[in-house]
Amino acid sequence: MSTNTSAAATDTTAWYELALCAQTGPGFFFPEPGSSLRDAKRLCGACEGRAACLEYALANDERFGVWGGLSEAERLALRPRRR
Repeated sequence: MSTNTSAAATDTTAWYELALCAQTGPGFFFPEPGSSLRDAKRLCGACEGRAACLEYALANDERFGVWGGLSEAERLALRPRRR
């Protein structure tokens, strides 16, 4: 049985084709430090791909920007605490 890693990668990012962020510039979701994240989070809230985006960010340890409607700090709070 052969595995196709490019197909697996495509499946994990298929949500991006429908995502509202794909129609918006990256600066909107990766603002300058101290800038408001409110508009980016509002757009994420209306996006069909929000849950898949958040799962992608958590699985790939995305540390910057708004992903799945959550900021860096909010995603960090979702991670299990290490003892």
